[in-house]
This record gives sequence, structure tokens and C-alpha cells, in this order.
Amino acid sequence: MGVEGTGSNILRLRRKKGVTQEVLAEFIGVTKTSVSKWETGATLPDIQMLPLLASYFEVSVDELIDYVPILGREQIRFHYQRLAQAFAQEPFGEVLAQCGELIRKYYSCYPFLEQMVVLLINHAGAADTQTDTEAAFEMSDGLCAHILEDCQDITICKDVAGLRGVLNLMRGRPELVVRELREAGLCGERRNDVGELLVTAYLMMGEREKAETTAQIGMYRSLMGLVDYGIFLLEAGKEPGVNRLLLERLDGMMALFEMQGLSPNAMGKYEYQAAVYLAGKMAQEQDRGQCQGQEQSRGRADTDRQEIEEEAFRHLEKYVLACRQLFADGIRFHGDRFFNRLDQWYEELELGTAAVRSGASVKESILQGFENPAFGAFKDQERLQRLKERCEKELSKTGGL
Repeated sequence: MGVEGTGSNILRLRRKKGVTQEVLAEFIGVTKTSVSKWETGATLPDIQMLPLLASYFEVSVDELIDYVPILGREQIRFHYQRLAQAFAQEPFGEVLAQCGELIRKYYSCYPFLEQMVVLLINHAGAADTQTDTEAAFEMSDGLCAHILEDCQDITICKDVAGLRGVLNLMRGRPELVVRELREAGLCGERRNDVGELLVTAYLMMGEREKAETTAQIGMYRSLMGLVDYGIFLLEAGKEPGVNRLLLERLDGMMALFEMQGLSPNAMGKYEYQAAVYLAGKMAQEQDRGQCQGQEQSRGRADTDRQEIEEEAFRHLEKYVLACRQLFADGIRFHGDRFFNRLDQWYEELELGTAAVRSGASVKESILQGFENPAFGAFKDQERLQRLKERCEKELSKTGGL
């Protein structure tokens, strides 16, 4: 608590209440001189008087002593940067003591405490002695325990669980990492954000097979995430040049990871959305051609439109191939020759490898997809109808009824 802040607050609250120093002094049971010294900052009230003063002024003790237990983002950044600089220039033990003081002061400000854990983990290796290093580790571990027990913010708790895993790895406790992450429901087989911790822990424990399985799962989930985010970005993107580059990179990724065999469902989603995007681009080119006054400009727009339509059909062709493969696989999730540890992982999930919808329902959705209004921009509607009929025939052959 600050002398000047507390004194000025008493002065402000007394004037707001409209009482004299004598009246306040009589209520509290001190002299007028004591109240005067409080207000000028010469002295502080005895700690036992704070609740009485707060009650008299109808405020909290925190407000009375100008104590703010919650820090804003800029304040958190300021303290982090100041302490990081101090670790580089001042004795480690002294800076650690400063950290302890701030932690006690803002013990209920969990965003700040989380960053203090980050600070201590990042600088523990700079300690002059093993004793100081262990002191930083203990302070970090105590903070993690406090946050995980008392904080109600799920995001902060999830992040801190990961930080505690890093801390335990630094302390050579990989078994603890595995146990705590599983107890918190953050096992890497289900959550990609802690998969790296588990892989490292398994390697430290000599569990190479578990490390390989976890790494494969993490890589596979990241790959599926790239496909999904690529589709979202394609739908949201406004710059044609960027979208063109996005299509090229996603096409390359599909080929590189042999997505038709690995995940025909993911490939089908991408190829279909790429065709929808290109159909929309065709409509834009058609509008542009109609607005152009010169015959040469209209001709160029028609050429561009034809090229885009051909590209869209190439994606729809791949979409049909992906749908056929999906039904040939029995609409089941699986790995491949590279991701050769996925099958066991899928079997251990609640729904196993089975699809979440029936084959008939999936087939109906696939065929309805050809009726998307966006495809009305195609000049060759007969080609679109033939492709739909071919798709229906292919699915029937593979049991998609």
C-alpha cells in the first residue's frame, strides 16, 4: 500500500462525505493530528484501523489503500519487460525476490501470474547457482498449482497446464508430465497443443513407440487443420492473387500427402469448395465482361471465364474420385503407409473408425452438392449433369446406396 495514495484517498473520501478531520478522528478514536498526518502522507493508519475507515467511508479496503489486484495488459507487459531486463543486469536472487513481491501483491490476477510463470521458466537457466535455479522452479511450480486450483478461466488453465509440463521436463520429470496431462484431460492423442510435450516426455522415458505414435497423430491433425483452414481462407479471401496462390499450395499439399488415399473425405471437401470458389469467380468475370464497352475487353473476359470453368471442372473431377474412394474405403477413417499408426488410434476413440453418418445420407449430400446455385455460372451445364450421373454410378458400384 502506498503512503501518498492512501493519504489522498482518505482526504478525498472525507471531503466527499462532508466531515471534518475532528469528526473523523473522533469516530476512529485517534487525534486530529493523526488524521492530518495520514492525509499529508506523513504516516499511515494502523492496519487494524483500515476496516473501520473503509466501513466509515463505505468503500472496500482495497479502494481505501489504492490497491488494484488486477493488472491490465499494458501493465503486465511493463512488469514482464522490466523484470526480464533486471534478470539480465542484476543479481538473480534479488530479481527473484522482486518477482515474489509482485506475485504476492497480484495473487488473484491470473493473467499476470501466468506470465510470471513464463518469465521464470525463460530465465531459470540464467541463475548463478543451482540453488537459485531450484528456487525459480519452485516458485513457478507453486504458481502453476495455485492457478490450476483457483483460476476459473479455462484458457489460462489449459496454457498453464502446458507450462507446467515444460517446467517438469526442465526438471527431468517426464513421467510427471504424462501423468498430469492425462489427469487434466489434455493428452496429446486428443489435443494437438500439448502433443509436443508428450512426445518429448516419451523420448526422455525411452518410450519411442509412444513418441512416434503421438508425433504421427499430431502431424495428421495438423494436416487436417491445414485443409480446413485453407477452405475457410478460400471462402473469406478477397484478393484474387492470394487465392490463386492458396489453390496452388493446397493442390500441392493434396498431391504430396496422397490425400485421396489417406483422407478422401478431406480431399473431397477441398476439391468441392475449390470448384464453388471458381464458379463464383466465373460469375464475377461474366459481370465484368458485360460491363466492358470494348469488344476486345469482352473477348478477353470470355477467355478468362472459359479457363476458370475448365479449372473448376478439373476440381469437380477430383471431387468425384475422392467420393468414390470414400465409399470404396467403407466410409471409414484410416491411416496409410506413412501414417501407419493411425488405425489403432482411431480404434481407441469413442466412435472408432466408423463414419458419423450413414452411407445413404452421405451419398445424398454428395449428389445434392451438384445442385449448388453457384454452379449455375457454368456454361456447359450438360457436362455438369454428366459428372453428377457418373458420380452416382461410381458410388453405386462401391456400395454407396
